[in-house]
Amino acid sequence: MGDSRTGSRSRWAVVPLLVFAVIVFGVPMLVLLGGTFTREGTPSTANLTESLQGAYLTSLIGSVEISALVAVLGGVLGTFLAQAVVTSRFRALREGVLTASGVLANFGGVPLAFAWIATLGNSGVVTTTLGLGDHGWSLYNFWGLTLVYLYFSIPLMVLTVVPALDGLRPQWREAAQNNGASTWQFWRYVGVPVLTPALLGGVILLFGAAFAAYATAQAMVGSSVPLVTLKIADALTGNVLIGHENVALALSLDMIVVAGLVMAVYLPLRRRSARWLR
Repeated sequence: MGDSRTGSRSRWAVVPLLVFAVIVFGVPMLVLLGGTFTREGTPSTANLTESLQGAYLTSLIGSVEISALVAVLGGVLGTFLAQAVVTSRFRALREGVLTASGVLANFGGVPLAFAWIATLGNSGVVTTTLGLGDHGWSLYNFWGLTLVYLYFSIPLMVLTVVPALDGLRPQWREAAQNNGASTWQFWRYVGVPVLTPALLGGVILLFGAAFAAYATAQAMVGSSVPLVTLKIADALTGNVLIGHENVALALSLDMIVVAGLVMAVYLPLRRRSARWLR
């Protein structure tokens, strides 16, 4: 009887969460789908078709390219930094790096863009001091934006992969050494296979963070670097063409599909990693 009452209260407890999810996610999704498949008041797939052509397709490809590059570079550099922190004998170093990573991973948007413009922009302190402009340096292109994205992606990778590195049990390394395995063989046959799901999950997380970034790119490069988030803003505000609001909704649907594919890969990898490192 007691278990029945407890189960009933548990079911009612999730009702506020369900109502919140419906209002926050369900209603916008219905509006998005309704606008995507409607043109001039009639049902149509023209918006979705247009979102996958011309400049819109170029912006979608550009977002995927820069996100993939940031994910790979951030994943590699973040993993090496996390390994250095985990193996360090100085606890203050570990706590300092993890605290800084927690702050920098959430440092984005317009403040991040202004910080980099003041440092490495055309009139930035470092640019003028070292004369980087005379050597062709520019922050306002694909590679400059990649560098800025890495500023918050590497700390995010550190926060993601440190728990997995902590989960590598010392007994595994001792057993490998007792059987004559070298350090390279331990990582080749034990460490990397166990960590692979967590590493790939972190890389996918970085991809999603870079793919959805908007304010930093808008403040830094504007339309000089084709990104889908900037195209959505232009279409919604009528900055370039008027009456393309529903195309912006179709572009948003394209982003949701890409994000859904990313999460479809990420979640099984996280479950597999958690089973190994439990």
